[in-house]
Amino acid sequence: MADAPVRVVSVNLCTDQLALMLAAPGQLVSVSRLAHDPDSSAMVRAARKLPTNGSGAEETYLLAPDLVLAGTYTSGDTVQMLRNLGIQVEIFAPARSLQDIPALLAQMGTALGRENEAAARIAAFRAELDALDDATGPRPRAALYYVNSYTTGDRTLAGDILATAGFANVAVEAGLHHGGTLALEQLVLLQPDVIVTGRDYPGQARAEDNLNHPALRALADTVLAATLTDRDWICGTPLVLGALRDMRDLRLEYEATQ
Repeated sequence: MADAPVRVVSVNLCTDQLALMLAAPGQLVSVSRLAHDPDSSAMVRAARKLPTNGSGAEETYLLAPDLVLAGTYTSGDTVQMLRNLGIQVEIFAPARSLQDIPALLAQMGTALGRENEAAARIAAFRAELDALDDATGPRPRAALYYVNSYTTGDRTLAGDILATAGFANVAVEAGLHHGGTLALEQLVLLQPDVIVTGRDYPGQARAEDNLNHPALRALADTVLAATLTDRDWICGTPLVLGALRDMRDLRLEYEATQ
């Protein structure tokens, strides 16, 4: 498109990834610092070809962008300052479900003037999602369990991945539809069939003690599954299909043992 932006800067981890998927060569000139972090970013290899920014207004302005890609939770002061300086800022909301991903791809395609590329990505995503959404019959009860006893319910992207993979989310039984704290004692009383834990990062913090508590090991009929990583679940892009595939395989493995 003749009016497509020439210099695009992304200041948000999830817009980094959407832009890396769709931008024309040379169109994206900077990504956020988290894009280079392998614990946070699912596209580190592609992101490391570009310089990073600290997501601040002054630094972003000096990159001379004609479009800035930001998230709902990007500093409001940063967004307003850039707009006051005459720079277009496109805001992207976080995905709350797998069905939000096509809309985010379409929004990015329009912002970059790459509608055809976005349409191709959307078609591929929907086809792969349809192939993976094959759960039938009883659903094993599962919990997503992170540091500090945090969990996510059914009205979140992670919760929707869990449900699409064929699990029932025990957070809903505890009244948690979004994110919130699920006390270890409550988790033990719920006795889920499967617990998928968050990553225990290097170093030591008391907030991580819940992931290694003996009470979890004492749940004789509960499977403590492989650890989930932030980079595979956090952003609403087609890359979350990898997490969905892993959870679908976990459900099949569990059912095979019953």
